[in-house]
Amino acid sequence: MAIARLESVLLAGGVLLMALNTIANVVGRYVFQSSLFFSEELNRILIIVITFAGISYAARQGRHIRMTAIYDMLPGRARKALMIVIALVTAAFMFLLCWYSLQYLLTQAGRGRVLPALQIPVWTTLIIVPIGFFMTGLQYLLTAIKNVISRDIYLSTAVLEGYEDDEMEV
Repeated sequence: MAIARLESVLLAGGVLLMALNTIANVVGRYVFQSSLFFSEELNRILIIVITFAGISYAARQGRHIRMTAIYDMLPGRARKALMIVIALVTAAFMFLLCWYSLQYLLTQAGRGRVLPALQIPVWTTLIIVPIGFFMTGLQYLLTAIKNVISRDIYLSTAVLEGYEDDEMEV
């Protein structure tokens, strides 16, 4: 629950901070004829935070895009088996992306580059990337486990299969 709360705060705070930063930059540019020198870099960092906190949040809420043409035609047991396979394969890809992004992060840390305006190391802006991939992989792994041990079919650990009119959060 603490991780879900942290993701929600990161998403909401990131979007609000991005909006405030953009508004302040526009006001500064048109009213005072001077932009905020760090505005573009801050928005880039916030986009990274929102994206990688968001993928884990969406996995936890069962809100990622689903292509279900074949899935919907299958009977219940086959659908459940396919959901387990989908969750496990997705988890494996997320963990693999976590590994690659961690390697990239370490490469950036070794280069010692800093952002021109904010003067912070580039690698610190990327810390959320492997964390987001790891948390997303963990969510899909937990979803696969939930589907193995449960009688129902789950899109995430808390969302039963269905469409908006019959999906149910438990």
